[in-house]
Amino acid sequence: MDKSKKQLIIIIAATFIIGAGIATLVFLFSGNSKTEPATNVAESEVLTADAESTAPEEDVPETVDATEEPSTEESGSAESQAEEPAETSAETPVEESAQQPAAETQTATAAATEMAAPTAEAAATEAPAPKAASGTPVSLHGELKVNGTHLVDCNGKTFQIKGVSTHGLAWFPEYVNKASFQTLRDEWGANCVRLAMYTAEYGGYCEGGSSQMKTMVNNGVGYATDLGMYVIIDWHILQDQDPNKHTAEAIAFFDEMSAKYAGYDNVIYEICNEPNGGVNWPTIKNYAEQVIPVIKKNNPDAIIIVGTPTWSQEVDKAAADPITGYTNIMYTLHFYAATHKDSLRKTMQNAINSGLPIFVTEFGTCDASGSGGNDFSSANAWVDLMDKNSVSYCIWSLCNKNETAALINSGCSKTSGWSESDLSDAGKWYVGVLNNGVPLGSLDLADSSQSSQPSDNNNNNSSSEPAASSSSANTSVTLTQSNHWNDGKADFYQYVVNVKNTSSSKISGWSVTVSFGGNVSIDQFWSGNITASGNTVSIKPEDFNSSLAAGESIEVGFIIKTSESLGTPTVTVGN
Repeated sequence: MDKSKKQLIIIIAATFIIGAGIATLVFLFSGNSKTEPATNVAESEVLTADAESTAPEEDVPETVDATEEPSTEESGSAESQAEEPAETSAETPVEESAQQPAAETQTATAAATEMAAPTAEAAATEAPAPKAASGTPVSLHGELKVNGTHLVDCNGKTFQIKGVSTHGLAWFPEYVNKASFQTLRDEWGANCVRLAMYTAEYGGYCEGGSSQMKTMVNNGVGYATDLGMYVIIDWHILQDQDPNKHTAEAIAFFDEMSAKYAGYDNVIYEICNEPNGGVNWPTIKNYAEQVIPVIKKNNPDAIIIVGTPTWSQEVDKAAADPITGYTNIMYTLHFYAATHKDSLRKTMQNAINSGLPIFVTEFGTCDASGSGGNDFSSANAWVDLMDKNSVSYCIWSLCNKNETAALINSGCSKTSGWSESDLSDAGKWYVGVLNNGVPLGSLDLADSSQSSQPSDNNNNNSSSEPAASSSSANTSVTLTQSNHWNDGKADFYQYVVNVKNTSSSKISGWSVTVSFGGNVSIDQFWSGNITASGNTVSIKPEDFNSSLAAGESIEVGFIIKTSESLGTPTVTVGN
């Protein structure tokens, strides 16, 4: 075979070998392409999270069937397993604790940073913005915002939330229903419901109850929204003391809630109810500055309320070092009238004077344990101070627990449509506060959100004309009858007393005597020490309004009950 033929054979053989090798490689690669490609750990976690987050939510019924609600006995029994501890007075604040450990802070901050980025889940789960029914608080006042130290409505007018807090949702779930909230709105005059979701106690969100609690919160928001009421989602820190213990859970919860309700005008976020146990303001502030950006990422205009040290009493600490860089941030103050008096009232006033926006998201008329006697004199002084400064407030609590702070009588099993006799003394008092002293069932409220003047139904007669006046060398007093009604057994008259220092110097220790033509008894009073004997009402100041600067005036009020003709009253002023 000649040389050229040999070369040709070698070339053909080489070509065949190379072709076979290429074919083998193609086959091998083609076979691998039919298997799933390897996924790194981070991608796997993201895919898993997305799959879980896009699972459809169960439909929530619009109303709760009363026959399916847990019994009051079951709720009361469960609640008794974790009683709230007695609160300490702000007059003797506990020693502040050390700062949060750096490692814990870094972990929580990392979680916050990771969750701060917008997610597909947030967009997918956002509920459509509802339109409030005509004539309801939200339809009339719209989205609120913080202006200076108080709230204003969508028209820029000063606005006060005056609402009711639930008890722990796990203990008294039966009160979270649409009929209950409607009773609060239409018959009590409340414009807001606070949903107290405990984090650590029995059935708490961070103790295995997250699914049930989330459903309860979503139901509550839905009912309030349908009724055109404002609603507060309360991350109810109590026995867990330091909110930083559950920062990651709080971030996840508020990220979900604020994304879901981003388009709602009525939802407010309270991110730590009552820090306590020596937790100081820098520690609370550290927590708040991780949670706030998560909510603001979803809703930049959201109102966020931040708890303060010692069961949310030391607002002065927040006033000295407020959170900056955000709008619509408010700070929590809680009081129980029989425990917290002039000292804490002065603390609140000083904080407001320094520019701190305060929201009293919880208060009671009894002592800080929720028991003991009611101190309506102190409670009235608090209401007067809050109204004077346009501070918003919610009373504790909507339940029939056998304690003084409960608004419903312990023997009443109704969860809505309560009559006057169904209410506790605290409940009756609060209805009077919201309705300007008119008993339950006497009002037909067109705008229950800001009702300060009762209607003329059921023989109610209002008057703005002064009934009597008097003056001394340095003080003038005007007595005005603001309302009158009859409950079928007796007449009730409501009066406002204006006391003014007409001199050029400070006065102290004023007093007023009002005489009527018949015997009277005191039904309610506020902002003063007021007693009745026979046909005479004696009025002396509280500590906070006993001294009047030159030209300063204050108002006190009272409601008298009588079955006699009173005639025209007379007023005497003393110093």
